Amino acid sequence: MQIDKRSHIFDEKAKEAAEHLLEQFWILRDQEPEKYQLVREREQALRNYFLDKMGFRLILHRHFAKLEKVPAEPESWMGIQSFKHTRDYVLLCCLMGYLENKTVDEQFLLSTLCEELQELYPGEEGVDWTHYEHRKSLVRVLQFVSEKDILKVVEGDVSDFSYIESHEVLYEVPLTARYFLRSFPKDLFQFETMEQILAAETMGREETTGVTRRHRVYRLLFLSPGMMTRGSDDADFLYLRNYRHRIREDIEKHTDFQFELYKNTALLTLTERKLRYNLFPDNRVICDLALQFAAVARQNQVDEQIPLQQDGSIYLTKVDFLNWLKICRERYAAGWSKQYREMSIADTARELLELLIEWKMATRDAATGVISLYPLLVRTIGNYPGDFKPRPEEGVESLEEE
Repeated sequence: MQIDKRSHIFDEKAKEAAEHLLEQFWILRDQEPEKYQLVREREQALRNYFLDKMGFRLILHRHFAKLEKVPAEPESWMGIQSFKHTRDYVLLCCLMGYLENKTVDEQFLLSTLCEELQELYPGEEGVDWTHYEHRKSLVRVLQFVSEKDILKVVEGDVSDFSYIESHEVLYEVPLTARYFLRSFPKDLFQFETMEQILAAETMGREETTGVTRRHRVYRLLFLSPGMMTRGSDDADFLYLRNYRHRIREDIEKHTDFQFELYKNTALLTLTERKLRYNLFPDNRVICDLALQFAAVARQNQVDEQIPLQQDGSIYLTKVDFLNWLKICRERYAAGWSKQYREMSIADTARELLELLIEWKMATRDAATGVISLYPLLVRTIGNYPGDFKPRPEEGVESLEEE
């Protein structure tokens, strides 16, 4: 048997394959044969790199390729964005339990599934398909699994189930249903907390070992908008500082990302925008507002001599946040879209804060309402160019980034 030596080479092909694996849940051979072949050709190089640096396992099946990406720290954006209720996640777990007893290519009806899910659903409350919200939850779950190719729709449209309890859909179990959930070193019933499930990845290794720390740091860099220090005694951030040259060389050799390290923040950036990535800022108007708000925040922190916290953040009350946004609107609203020019300051503030929290540029204390703005916010600010002239009803002008 001859071994293809190119499989061990981490070249431009391997870089591109790594990008696809990091960005997609899985690559299905029949839908994206070129991407699948790219991974296959550089299988060993990809397998070695992801396992060594991040502890990620590469699964290369004859029908698909999948990189099992386990976060160092769970974040809200990592959830299924189309899900609206805890019930959605419970139904998804029940569905996967139901599929465990099905063979590949076996077909079943929605009505049969509904009966089984009522039996599997935990707790005394259960699910009642006469309730619209319960049916809507199942619709969201089934639409998600269909989009992810965990179930195949043979006939029918599940969206009608939202309005008609007796509506039927015929499903088929594809092979990929067997590989949606990742395996664990022991039975899930032996775990009591989410932290224990994540810790199972270390398989008994201490948190302070070099391998465990490297995996955690790389996961934070690649799966989060930014990595922030937790103080002067933050061992993970100290690791970044001590090995910054080696980490920078490694990341920039194996990916197109640039590694940036500041006093309180570390992050990966791209010099050129790539459509496959979810980047900040994107083309949404609220991102332009965030850049402008960042310019106001940077200036006001200096002008008002607001002290920096140990992690480089600043604290604002809700009133302060609203006042800063008002300054932002007075200064920049001439170029905003009609939607944001007419939106109330409270609604704009709520949408802006959601965006900043999503990108780890801010947090809000649930008990006190105090807002923390992180250094990552002011890394990039936006102002209009000197020759800017507002053109009503034509949207927002492009910003100059600094």
